[in-house]
Amino acid sequence: MSTPRIGIIIGSLRAGSFNRQLAHAVEELAGDRFQFDVIGIGDLPLYNQDDDASFPAACVRFKQQIDACDALLFVTPEYNRSIPGVLKNAIDIGTRPAGSNSFAGKRAAVIGTSPGAHGTVSSQQHLRNVLAAVDLEVLAQPEIAVQFREGLFDAAGRIVDERLHKRLELFLQRFAAWLD
Repeated sequence: MSTPRIGIIIGSLRAGSFNRQLAHAVEELAGDRFQFDVIGIGDLPLYNQDDDASFPAACVRFKQQIDACDALLFVTPEYNRSIPGVLKNAIDIGTRPAGSNSFAGKRAAVIGTSPGAHGTVSSQQHLRNVLAAVDLEVLAQPEIAVQFREGLFDAAGRIVDERLHKRLELFLQRFAAWLD
């Protein structure tokens, strides 16, 4: 396979999002192993089946970006022990209108960070269930559920925490081998 094109879907809309920082750090660490495209979800309207006959332009754009990718990387925070509503909404849009599931048959990986003691363990479990339901095959291991704390990244967004660096390097190696 040529350089895999990976769509990154970040489950947080906040400009200073810890998960946006993690996604950027993964991109930097990966070097030229992957071609990354961040797929924005902030402009997606709330899914409404009444719109299926005339799908909104932002939703069409989102689905086209997913279609153009070889695989996906979901980078999710944990909100109240689950995934953010904006991320679930985006996944619902990606499967609509009926019969046009842009996720079907693709591969994906899930990582995330949150300040909570368990990082994003609960949200990742919920997300994996949702992704299985929309026919995405998800990389099982290694799981990357990081407890966010100051000092993980430098001002340029590079990973400075050596333990996290090693875990993410292993993750990238496994993801690349799995996609090959």
